[in-house]
Amino acid sequence: MTRPVGEKHHPRNAAQEFVIVTGLSGAGKTQAIHGLEDMGFYCVDNMPPALLPQFAELCAHSQGRVPRVAVVMDIRGGHFFQSTAAEVVNLRALGFRPRLLFLEAAEEALVRRFKETRRRHPLATRHRSLLDSIRLEVRQLAEMRAAADKVIDTTDTNSRGLRDEIAALLSDTVTTAKMTVNVLSFGYKYGVPMDADLMFDVRFLRNPHYVPELQALTGADPSIEAYVMADADAAEFLTRLQELLTFTLPRYKEEGESFLTVAIGCTGGRHRSVVFARLISDHLRTNGYDVVLEHRDWKK
Repeated sequence: MTRPVGEKHHPRNAAQEFVIVTGLSGAGKTQAIHGLEDMGFYCVDNMPPALLPQFAELCAHSQGRVPRVAVVMDIRGGHFFQSTAAEVVNLRALGFRPRLLFLEAAEEALVRRFKETRRRHPLATRHRSLLDSIRLEVRQLAEMRAAADKVIDTTDTNSRGLRDEIAALLSDTVTTAKMTVNVLSFGYKYGVPMDADLMFDVRFLRNPHYVPELQALTGADPSIEAYVMADADAAEFLTRLQELLTFTLPRYKEEGESFLTVAIGCTGGRHRSVVFARLISDHLRTNGYDVVLEHRDWKK
């Protein structure tokens, strides 16, 4: 067991939210850690138990940059995993408040998941079947299950349901992270962005490229914005696009999306799409979204 660090070196009133995810192989620990990442947790998969106190200390001294931490520790750690329960006790002695979540599922569900993914069970050997491996793991993790703050049965739970259940469990200390929206302007002549989730075309608006005194400018220039928005259809299209995003983005977030790319294209990606990307970004920021604004082609 790792020797506890002296009290004078450790902030015993650390505000760290610390979640330890463990449980049966195939029970959904990967989906759980992805959900915790969406809630703003810093996540580490397959953490060796012996490193747990040192890792917690490191996070505690991050000056608030790592307020929420989640780690997955399971049978993949081999003989190291046997010290997990002792290290959790040690962590509590250091002043942290770890919550231990144990995920399990019915034998039939676990067998089906391993068959579907064609993955090898961590305890499987040439002489031990998949079902025998599952039953052995259940026995080996009985102590961890008994010590868990919450046991979650994922037999009939999908990824979204698991995320929602964990979020409800941690609702007293966790605020779900905001959705980040990447607003991207681009030019169709250079190809459409492959990572776009939503794509809108503003080539129907009049093009500043054909006005000699405007051609060299970009959509960041006030004169370009004034020219584009003077189009009879521009203001109405902007309003409708804002309304569409206001309606749809919360629903994407409900489906588990934490990062969404909204792409707006014109012919060269220099004028009209830049204007609309800027205006849409301002609208989304006003509505509480974290926004990343990117102009892919405006310097070409």
